[in-house]
Amino acid sequence: MRYTLATLAVLAATALAAPTATAFPSAASNSAIPTARVISGVFDGKMVRFSRNPDVCKGQKETGEEDAMFIAEDGATIKNVIISKAQAEGIHCRGACTLQNVWWEDVCEDAATFKQPAGKTSYVIGGGAKGASDKIFQFNGRGTVSIKDFFADTYGKIIRSCGDCKGNGGPRNIIIDGVTATNGGVLCGINSNYGDTCKISNSCQNKNKNCDRYTGVEKGNGESKKLGSGPDGKSCTVTGFTSAC
Repeated sequence: MRYTLATLAVLAATALAAPTATAFPSAASNSAIPTARVISGVFDGKMVRFSRNPDVCKGQKETGEEDAMFIAEDGATIKNVIISKAQAEGIHCRGACTLQNVWWEDVCEDAATFKQPAGKTSYVIGGGAKGASDKIFQFNGRGTVSIKDFFADTYGKIIRSCGDCKGNGGPRNIIIDGVTATNGGVLCGINSNYGDTCKISNSCQNKNKNCDRYTGVEKGNGESKKLGSGPDGKSCTVTGFTSAC
């Protein structure tokens, strides 16, 4: 099998990732911008704290891509960034993206939204988020999202397959490895009826919560309903999981 240089770089970063960091870093400096910044290629934020000015955070009120801090084009990498509460949508990935050592100090609506097509994979490597009243990551596209060595505190869910999107469907595949989560809910919420999967390994959630399974619906066709919690050996599998965080 042949890999592109970009794929090899992602695999190398994943293999060499440090154990999950649970202390939020200090910002090297601050930067405030009036509109979402579009990123192509690799953007190294050098641990600068980024904000929107004026602040566009409206809590859990539905907002859109224009209220993000960054918009990542297909194949983009955003790394070494601190995102403040003064934004609404964090990062929007229009295609496959890599988010490496990105920290959300206080999630507004969502920390990141993944919109890649089927057959592509987005990566979250290291970093962390806190203060998410609902989910941290929103998975609206298809394909796979891999989350490794990530820290979450005071949150609803770490990642949720969209419950009632326009054109909703699947499958969506989630891989969670080496994640530490405290004072929150499950690591993943998936739509079993669309063939979604969530594979959790070597991770910790201090209330012993790992996976919720739902029925997803097309937007306008009712509400997504919860089917059950915990591994079922098919759509949700768990190994090396503990509550001793």
